[in-house]
Amino acid sequence: MNASPTLSIVCPCYNEENVVEIFLQTVVPILEKVTDTYEIIFINDGSTDNTFNVLLEAKQKYPHLRVLNLSRNFGKEAALTAGLENAYGEAMIPIDVDLQDPPELIVSFMEKWREGYDVVLAERADRSSDSLAKKLSAQFFYRIHNKISDIFIPQNVGDYRLMSKRVVNTLKTLPENQRYMKGLFAWAGYKTTKIPYKRHVRAAGETHFSGWKLWNFALDGITGFSTVPLRVWMYLGLLFSSIAFFYGGFIILKTIILGKDLPGYASLLTTVLFLGGIQLMGIGVLGEYIGRIYKEAKRRPTYVVENEY
Repeated sequence: MNASPTLSIVCPCYNEENVVEIFLQTVVPILEKVTDTYEIIFINDGSTDNTFNVLLEAKQKYPHLRVLNLSRNFGKEAALTAGLENAYGEAMIPIDVDLQDPPELIVSFMEKWREGYDVVLAERADRSSDSLAKKLSAQFFYRIHNKISDIFIPQNVGDYRLMSKRVVNTLKTLPENQRYMKGLFAWAGYKTTKIPYKRHVRAAGETHFSGWKLWNFALDGITGFSTVPLRVWMYLGLLFSSIAFFYGGFIILKTIILGKDLPGYASLLTTVLFLGGIQLMGIGVLGEYIGRIYKEAKRRPTYVVENEY
């Protein structure tokens, strides 16, 4: 294998034993058309099925294949980081092995790269293969994220893209281990273009992203690139303090002028409970950021490679 191939295909894998061979049969002929030198890097992210053995068997058939075996499951963002940091290509393309993102787009990626673009994004123009809940939640997330963050993340764009080597070298300088890769990709910048495409259904197997994982993923994206959730509690504090000040002044004036007091036990209890809930929510948001600081301060590695095969 050439030590410095033109193209690196980076594929994080977790329990994908049924689709690896289908993926290779699809993508290898495409790669052989667009470049003479390439590598395919599979990152086995602690799979609990037979994925690792399937990858080793595939390596015997495909000489351009490399397998990074992580010591345990670190999550897709860590596995993707491992693949990019260990790739040698002048251009690199992360892609899932489930074939929802069509490998045929690699031809267009390479054309745009040779035109001088450092980043070529695959934009999902048709998401009919996704559920309504997934489409609506994704739309809501990107709208909120881009309003409160200084970094604009293109909507309907996933990890599937081409990046030049200098873009990936920039990503390697970023030290955080709580990584939201779409945000880091956008942060890096460089000359960028988009190619629209229709997303397909999975070739085999099932998605490993539950609703809870997607929720935590969204929290990582927001807390990793915006401090607005922290600042909003200052504004809420000012708002409620102002309301309390004017309402207190109203009660004092009414008592002085009319000589009436207000028992107001029920309203007082409701107000206390409401403000207590607001304070607990504020502490929860603060805790999210403190938790991120705590994890980053330990400086643990993002991933551990057990071995390369």
